[in-house]
Amino acid sequence: MHDSLPEPGLPGEPGDDEGEFSPLDETLIPDDLPGAPLDLEDGDLADDLEDDEEEDDEGEDEEESSEGEAGEGAPEAKPKPRSKKRKGSDEDEEIEHPDTPIPSAAKMRKALDEAFAGQDDIDERMLDLMTRHARLLLETNRTMNVTAILDPTEIAVKHYLDSWRVTRMIPLVARTVLDLGSGGGFPGIPVAIAEPDCSMILCESIGKKARFLEEAVKELGLKNVRVVHARAEDYLATNRVDLVLIRAVSSVRENVRVLRKVRHSVKDVVMLKGNSWGREVRAAEREAERLGFKLDTVLEHELPDEMGKRAMVVYRAPGGDGL
Repeated sequence: MHDSLPEPGLPGEPGDDEGEFSPLDETLIPDDLPGAPLDLEDGDLADDLEDDEEEDDEGEDEEESSEGEAGEGAPEAKPKPRSKKRKGSDEDEEIEHPDTPIPSAAKMRKALDEAFAGQDDIDERMLDLMTRHARLLLETNRTMNVTAILDPTEIAVKHYLDSWRVTRMIPLVARTVLDLGSGGGFPGIPVAIAEPDCSMILCESIGKKARFLEEAVKELGLKNVRVVHARAEDYLATNRVDLVLIRAVSSVRENVRVLRKVRHSVKDVVMLKGNSWGREVRAAEREAERLGFKLDTVLEHELPDEMGKRAMVVYRAPGGDGL
């Protein structure tokens, strides 16, 4: 595990040739890391959220411009209808995969064995616990939407291998880590399994998901994990942590906004992103700078078997001096 990350700084801006970036210091990245955090489902979700936000911002700019040009007597613009469903609520939802197949323990373990083949420091206990969590996750998926990925091979790579890579890139020993919007337990549970010397907090605002996480933690016997049923900003209003992990919650800009009032309670923020990380970082630049979040580094990786490109975006928060 590395004691430090590359020196602060954003790789070069993407060019016209499929997002060229100035190279990072590759000597700081282990040779055995062909993949990276964040699964395809989560990457797509984050990209969609960012697209929606950009469209909203453009719409607001157009409205302001129209108001300025129209002058007196212009008809009032009708407000856009908003969804009545509150984000983070426990409202009933349509179950997307009520017939989720649950693989046998042997089949799930084989998928994990193949996903982690060739990686260092992999022990039987870690893969056994991941197998048990995966089957609990899929069983729960029949009554609650916790994952859209159902194939054992994809689950092994996109959920577990991805999450595990955080432990290879970020110093976690003796650190307190908060998984913001943990959902089904990613990346928090795989990280906690692989790094028993860190203290993991799974923070989940949706009650039924928080209850699932509590049951999973108890079933797996994870002594270094606790579940908090609360919004992260409420928990961090009275508690401090070393590191916040964020995956598939929102865009970089929105994640920074969520933490704006509690930014002094956090030392570092790691966002697991998809291929659009550069666009998201640029869109968040002014907001992050205003709130005191400093971009430390970006680590790009490719998932095995052409399962996609991913990146870990690391910010130094006002509450600490960086990793």
